[in-house]
Amino acid sequence: MQGTTTGQGTTTAGAPALPHTAPPPLAEPRPLGETRTWPGDFTHRLTAPLPGVRALARIAREGKLRPAPEKLPEIQQLPFEPGPMPAAGTTTLALTWAGHASWVIRIGGLTVLTDPVWSRKILGTPARVTPVGVRWEDLPPVDAVVISHNHYDHLDAPTLKRLPRHTPLLLPAGLAPWARRRGFTQVTDLDWWEAVELPAPGGPVRFDFVPAHHWSKRTLTDTCRSLWGGWLLTAPDGRRIHFAGDTGYGHWFEEIGRRYPGIDLALLPIGAYDPRWMLRPVHTDPEEAVKACQDLGARALAPMHWSTFLLSGEPPLEPLHRVRTAWAATGRPREDLWDLPVGASRVLDGS
Repeated sequence: MQGTTTGQGTTTAGAPALPHTAPPPLAEPRPLGETRTWPGDFTHRLTAPLPGVRALARIAREGKLRPAPEKLPEIQQLPFEPGPMPAAGTTTLALTWAGHASWVIRIGGLTVLTDPVWSRKILGTPARVTPVGVRWEDLPPVDAVVISHNHYDHLDAPTLKRLPRHTPLLLPAGLAPWARRRGFTQVTDLDWWEAVELPAPGGPVRFDFVPAHHWSKRTLTDTCRSLWGGWLLTAPDGRRIHFAGDTGYGHWFEEIGRRYPGIDLALLPIGAYDPRWMLRPVHTDPEEAVKACQDLGARALAPMHWSTFLLSGEPPLEPLHRVRTAWAATGRPREDLWDLPVGASRVLDGS
């Protein structure tokens, strides 16, 4: 498997780091908005083969990418409690869950959106089963957007079209041309372990792009031609949030925790996992999300990527029940499981 050059040396993309080695120093922030040249594809970064023709035929035959009809009434019980976002000063670190992988993060005086999807329907899926948790008109001015990868339920062109074209977009390697073609003028795309800083009223906020166990595809001809990953946001006072984007479970979580000690909160996916024979490499189930939180060394876990779009076969409420059970089994404080309803907010304290 090909190595990954990050400016701090070369690591092997698919192999876990040796546990006894000291973590490398964090990369120096790169210039915002630079134009870069990338490889033609990132297939060598995959940590599992993509489904082939036989797998696609099997899933079509079994028809198990949607919940069983008798489980659909659970949709009415999905937690949806929109409320006003908390006031946020320069030292506040607060989150509001808009649904799926879309968060409104207030950090260092900035308002940051993650994988914003405010559309009612996305290509290839049924419509949302819960409304967006925050009305677009209720958002404060958006200071930056981070994108994990180019799948339609994470990179939603109609939502991005609502933003001023000078909004900074932070993207995986290879996605900058897509954004520039749509008129965005402050576009930065990064490789794994690279970072940028954005000026903020409370001091610079650092954004590191980190690995994930996933893949990318938006058209019939662009499989893995852009990268995928998560983001590590560091506030001016050093508090850290890991936004995993979309990912399966694997060795990258331990490596991220090793390089970025003291993560305060991990935003991790808990849905879209059934059938496991197909989705295990790319989507964590609730128990794996809890394990990933432990691997990261994160103090708290905020589940996401469920309760919004029905993308797979598990019953709508099952992810919530399972993540609560898995968290309780660890013996960790219940208050450190941020199992928020869609639309709810929470403030991260400074302890």
